[in-house]
Amino acid sequence: QVQLVESGGGLVQAGGSLRLSCAASGRTLSGYTMGWFRQAPGKEREFVGRIRWSTGNTVYADSVKGRFTISRDNAKNTVYLQMNSLKPEDTAVYYCAASNTRYPIQPRQYDYWGQGTQVTVSS
Repeated sequence: QVQLVESGGGLVQAGGSLRLSCAASGRTLSGYTMGWFRQAPGKEREFVGRIRWSTGNTVYADSVKGRFTISRDNAKNTVYLQMNSLKPEDTAVYYCAASNTRYPIQPRQYDYWGQGTQVTVSS
């Protein structure tokens, strides 16, 4: 079992930045891929990006590429989502998730989920 706890959400003006954290416990993450998703009201959960824990390789959705960066801290067993140049359309609940699959993009490919953290970007 892997427990995930997100933090760092909040209200920010357009153009601003936020850093989300996802602290993991219960198991080493060396064999996992960690993903970030978001879900706006009335919309489906959307893939934001992922990082392969063992290699640090990252993949991003086109909508956030160049603005968001995913990183991890092995010592803290924590994954980060640095969000810059935020736009109102980035407003959503952000979730981190862990997958045993090598290249997961769909939510159903992830085994463990955090509770989510709200990000609101005002115009």
